[in-house]
Order: sequence, then C-alpha cells, then structure tokens
Amino acid sequence: MATDAGTPVPRFPPGFLWGVSTSAHQIEGAAEEREPSVWDVFTAEPGRVKDGSTAAVACDHYHRYREDVALLAGLGVDAYRFSVSWPRVNSPGGLDFYDRLVDELCAAGVRPVPTLFHWDLPADLDWLDRDTAARFADHVTVVADRLGDRVRKWITLNEPAEHTLLGHALGAHAPGRQLLFDALPAAHHQLLAHGLAVRALRAAGAGDIGIANSHGPAWPASRQQADLEAAGFYDVLLNRLFAEPVLLGEYPEGMGALMPGDVEADLKVIAEPVDWYGINYYAPTLVGAPQGGDTEFGGLTMPAELPFSVRRIEGRPVTDFGWPVVPEGLTELLTGFRERYGDRLPPVVITENGCSYEGVDDQDRIAYLDAHIRALHRAVEAGVDVRGYFVWSLMDNFEWAEGYARRFGLVHVDFETLTRTPKASYRWYRDLLRAQSALS
Repeated sequence: MATDAGTPVPRFPPGFLWGVSTSAHQIEGAAEEREPSVWDVFTAEPGRVKDGSTAAVACDHYHRYREDVALLAGLGVDAYRFSVSWPRVNSPGGLDFYDRLVDELCAAGVRPVPTLFHWDLPADLDWLDRDTAARFADHVTVVADRLGDRVRKWITLNEPAEHTLLGHALGAHAPGRQLLFDALPAAHHQLLAHGLAVRALRAAGAGDIGIANSHGPAWPASRQQADLEAAGFYDVLLNRLFAEPVLLGEYPEGMGALMPGDVEADLKVIAEPVDWYGINYYAPTLVGAPQGGDTEFGGLTMPAELPFSVRRIEGRPVTDFGWPVVPEGLTELLTGFRERYGDRLPPVVITENGCSYEGVDDQDRIAYLDAHIRALHRAVEAGVDVRGYFVWSLMDNFEWAEGYARRFGLVHVDFETLTRTPKASYRWYRDLLRAQSALS
C-alpha cells in the first residue's frame, strides 16, 4: 500500500489483528426496544447535547446489522469490536439481537469482539453505588453464557477514565454530575466491576480477556516546577489511576486512601490477570499549573478548582474536533508503558484510534491513520508487544454530547436517509489490509 510519501506501510507481525470499533448506544438506535440508559435520560434534558439530538435512531444498526456486517466483510478486517448494551440485554429479546449479530459476523469470517460496558449504564443504576459492580458481573455472566460458544475475545469496560471524568466529575456526559474529586468512587467501582467481570468470564469458560483504557502522554507546558508537578498529577489521574490497579494491583501513591470500601481487598479483584491490555489513543495532553478561573478546552469547561490547566498544543494540525494530530505520541505512550511496567504489561491491543473529519473524500483521515499506523509500527520495532489495531470507527454515529456534528467513520452515514457510503479512507484501509495479508 503506497502512501503520499510513496513508501509502503511496514509489515506487522504474523497474526496481527486488524479491526474497527463501534459502540451500541452510538449506532444501534431502536431505543424503544430496550430499557432506558443514563444516556437516554441525559439527552432528554435540554442543552445537554450540542445539536439537541438523541441516539433514539442513530444509525439504526439494530435493524440494518446485516448491511453493516457486509461492509465489514468488504473492508476485509479480521475483527469487529462492538459493545453489548446492558439495557438491551435487560429487555425481552435483547440478547437475541446479539446472537444474530455474532452469527452474521462468524458467517462473514469476522471475529466478534464484544465490549461489555461502553458507558450506557441502565438508568436505574449508579457507579457511585458499589452494588453496581456486582450487578455488572451478573450481566457479564448472562452474556457469556449466551455468546461464549462463538466469542473468543472479550473486553470488560471501555474508558472508565472518561466515563468518570466527563460523566461524574465535569458533567459533560451522562449522568451529568459535577462532583470533581468526589467522583473517584465511580472510578473505583468501575475498576472493581472489571475485576469481577474477568472472574465471571473465566467462570463461564472464556479466555482472551482485556480492558479498553484510554491513555495519552501528559506533556508539561514548561520545565518550570509548577508545570511539571501539574503534568505529573494529570498523568496520575488519567493514566496511572486506571492502569496500575489492573496491571500492578495497587493505586498510585495517595490515591487508594481516596477510594471507598476495603481497598486492599478490592485491588486483589481488580488485578485479576488479563490476557492483553487495550489502549485507546487519540492525542497527548499539554498540561500546566492552574491559570486562575475556569478555562475552556476542547468544548469542556475546566473548573478553577482543578490543580492543573490543559493548554493548546501549538504548531500541529488539528482534526475537525480540534484535537491535535500527534502520531509520535502513540510511540511515546507505548514505549513509556513498557518502560514503566516491564513484564507486568501484557500484550497490547490498540482498541481505538481515529479522527473526526468531514467529507467522503477524506484524505485527512487517510493521512491521520497512515501516520498513526506507522507510529505503532515504530513501537513494535522498539520491542513493545502489540497484537492488534482497531480504527474508530466503522461508521459515522452519535458522538455523545456532540450529537451528529462529528464524523469519525470510515463509512459516511446520511442521518436523514441512513444511507451508508464508504469513504476514501474505507478503501485505503481495505487496501492496507490486503497488502498486509500479501506480506504474511
């Protein structure tokens, strides 16, 4: 596969897993055929979503999944990472849908990789309540008992860091709470839910289990001590707080004391061994000391009470979402994880990487993906055991509080007609996968 630079994307190791990702609430629609989630409650409140939209219909994947699996087959991916809606599983016939989807994927030669929680918590549950972790383990058992004869790779949770920060600390996502550091119990209970889910999956005979955590380098705004300390704290809060309980069985210094319950006992559960570690990567974050007063960044209001401020990374192209394009940050992140965690780091899978750009002839997306895949290969060459890469996302979808204003898909969706149109990036990724297969 030639790039604009005229050089082929390097060969990845044999058996490397290539895929794409989606999530249930963002694409399925058919909201009337399942119980409500916290996101249904959130989006019903005026002003919560920028364009006033909801995911009641979204891409209507629930009714059009065969068409979407055909797109996956045409793309030539090895695997499809989707999520299982907990509210749908709780509803009559909900598991039947995932039965049909998994059967369709297997028939198309695409490996199903379900994520068991991707932010759409049933509306009557609360991550501030410890019992939700146990309820999640019950949900996992139900799903594994139904799908485990065909599913061979599992993901427990997606991005508990963002779900805690945006949903419980800053109020920008469902359930819309603004608790700042009082949101930490939601983080702990999600991590506990992960550990209980690993145990439930093992008990059901499942293997090849991972988690999808979001990570990115925290760059200090300067070498001044105050900026270095702020960046270090941000790294703890968004990276180490969610990696180290899973990988090391411990919280970063001082954080365990802020968590509820018998933390030492809970950490033994949270640290149940995983077979691989999933990383969602989008960009580094430039962090400095507080600047005084609330600040705006990336559409978020960052309260003055926070012990850091997030700054704009200058001199870099940005996506339509305003996110900086920094592919070398992926190499830095992965080599940094290997250095920090050594043999405690299991094989890594990039469970999300992608960008928001308009248009069907999306050359900027092609350039983004090409650069990030090359950056990933540099990490492999540096000795990081990376086993797979999933593009976010298969298709344009409901982008949470942004509504339908951001397009991350390889496939364009007309949200009036629901017509799917493969973009130039779809064809580019298809050709890349063919080239990788030819090199194997």
